[in-house]
Amino acid sequence: MIFKDYYKILDLPNNRVSLVQIKTAYREQAKKYHPDVNIANSRNEERFKDINEAYRVLSDNISKRKYDRMWNRNVGRRNTFYEESKRSKDSISSDFFNMFFGSIEGQIYSKKIKEKEVPIKGENIETELNVSIKDAFYGKEQTIGVKSAEGRIKKIDIKIPAGIQNNEKIRIIGQGKSGIAGGKNGDLFIKVKINNDEKFTLEGYNLKSNLYLTPWEAALSTKVIVQGINEEISVYVPAGIQSGEKIEIENKGYKTSQGGRGKLILDTKIMIPKKPNEKELELFKKLNNLSNFNPRNSETKTI
Repeated sequence: MIFKDYYKILDLPNNRVSLVQIKTAYREQAKKYHPDVNIANSRNEERFKDINEAYRVLSDNISKRKYDRMWNRNVGRRNTFYEESKRSKDSISSDFFNMFFGSIEGQIYSKKIKEKEVPIKGENIETELNVSIKDAFYGKEQTIGVKSAEGRIKKIDIKIPAGIQNNEKIRIIGQGKSGIAGGKNGDLFIKVKINNDEKFTLEGYNLKSNLYLTPWEAALSTKVIVQGINEEISVYVPAGIQSGEKIEIENKGYKTSQGGRGKLILDTKIMIPKKPNEKELELFKKLNNLSNFNPRNSETKTI
């Protein structure tokens, strides 16, 4: 009769383990060698039967104590050998296992082993989804494709909630990998990446955008209309504002997780015409002759 090291089968170091450790080890090994996961490998099927056999013996206190006495005589004193049971496809019983549960018919044994299997939840799946700032701000319903364990693309409808945060995850229950032995399916986690666009850059809860001004607007002060993410906003520009200075507008930025809004931050860019007309050139020449301002001799930022 071949002695089988059930602790080794479950990848446990010795017999000084708790029931919780035995259950955890069983789940890990069963997930690894389950026939539903390893369809084409017949050796894994036999291995899976040994794993269930080991768990059935070690999860019962009485049979574990009986087995441990034999284990201590053999493995504990290093005078045994370990070998997987050599079963035919039609035989799922073993003499060694019968020492603990008696001689039983294959169908009865199969039923008990099946009843003893611990349900294992399927693995979760994670993927990423890129969305625009406006889609993230307003929310959006979208269909995505996720590759299944069989390699097929599965279409899943998702709803991106309005105001979702950058790198936040959406959880779709039961859309992960299939469970084992009646276990629940895993979940699908979708990490949302918010992409900046030509108009806005997202920084935390704040939205950054450029505010382009003419030299005379910057010099004289003005009111301008800027397009926010969801409305037009009237902005006062103080006289003498410099290129690169920022104007911050409260509660006009991105949505916060508490239901508020961040800031809209406008980065001032003072522009001059690339191809001024004759009158503009004439006025610039007059200004050049009249003005004593020299930005190279002051701490004022260059236009």
